[in-house]
Amino acid sequence: MLALAALLLLTKPDEVAIRKTLEAYRQSWLKNDPAGVLATFTEDAVLLPHHGDPPVRGITNIRAYWFPSSPPQPTTITGLELTIDEISGDGSLAYVWGHDTVSWTRGSGASATNWTNAGTYLNVMRRMPDGSWRIQAHMWDDPANAQK
Repeated sequence: MLALAALLLLTKPDEVAIRKTLEAYRQSWLKNDPAGVLATFTEDAVLLPHHGDPPVRGITNIRAYWFPSSPPQPTTITGLELTIDEISGDGSLAYVWGHDTVSWTRGSGASATNWTNAGTYLNVMRRMPDGSWRIQAHMWDDPANAQK
């Protein structure tokens, strides 16, 4: 029984691959790369937004939620810091939680406003057949947005 349990533990290469996915997520936001952000999620992923907003299910709905075709104002992520406070799991599912700080600019030109927020996040990660890890569920909590 103990040998079977050892086979299910999250390995160091799994942890490295999970960290790589989270860094790709972070870098894609900073590059304003929607395809890159979405590539870090599974097709059937779910977002569990802050403040009790309803869940957003599936990559198509996540795209529409974060990257609407006609946003009310252009929004650009200007900073995204993620800490990883814990990674744990087994050979097929894992969780990662930590803290995040995000900064963004809304609007353009003289009417542009700068915003920031910080909070906590929890990701449930799923191992893909090729050994990579993708975000299956993403949940975050933070206070109301603060204008800088």
